[in-house]
Amino acid sequence: MSAVLKANERTGSQRSALRQLRQEGNIPAVVYGRNKESQSIYVNGIEFVKTIRENGRNGVISLDINGNKQNVMLTDYHQDHVKNEILHADFLLVDKSSKVNASVRVNLVGEAAGVKDGGVMQQPVHEVSITATPGSIPQSIDVDVTNLQVGENLTLADIKTGNFELNDDENTVLVSILPPKQEEEINSGEEQEPGEPVNEEGRETEASKEE
Repeated sequence: MSAVLKANERTGSQRSALRQLRQEGNIPAVVYGRNKESQSIYVNGIEFVKTIRENGRNGVISLDINGNKQNVMLTDYHQDHVKNEILHADFLLVDKSSKVNASVRVNLVGEAAGVKDGGVMQQPVHEVSITATPGSIPQSIDVDVTNLQVGENLTLADIKTGNFELNDDENTVLVSILPPKQEEEINSGEEQEPGEPVNEEGRETEASKEE
């Protein structure tokens, strides 16, 4: 069952009207779809964040616009990182039986044997593009790295696809284990702070627009 998010029609598009909506804790948004004119709406900011957290970034949402419920997916949103607030959101009308494109996070599972031997894990890809029906889009794709040795890598071809298709080149390297010496050469003369990879956040979903 889809999560329900209440929305209201939006008439004013002037900056002053949009500013007032945001000051009242709302997010201006647009609903679009095939054979349908874009509709301007707004949703409550707190309810929006709660719905996305509980339903997932690629989940199907039942958007209730003044009592008229429509299945949608969040395709894009604009965020002010300084004020930590969402400025605008885009929703795509979806048919649960029609396929759409989505970006899904790659989640590494297990401790690689090569890392235990002193190797250094590199993960150049943190998300992949897939095609699936809205209800079949996974929240993340788990990749087991337990048996990965020094000098080995895993590519998209190693992912077990279920009810979805991969859109990217199957030779794309997802994760590799570098020998310690090679890692030292990469970091030569420069101390690097350990931390989370840049780009871990900010993944966006693009649904296929068949207009």
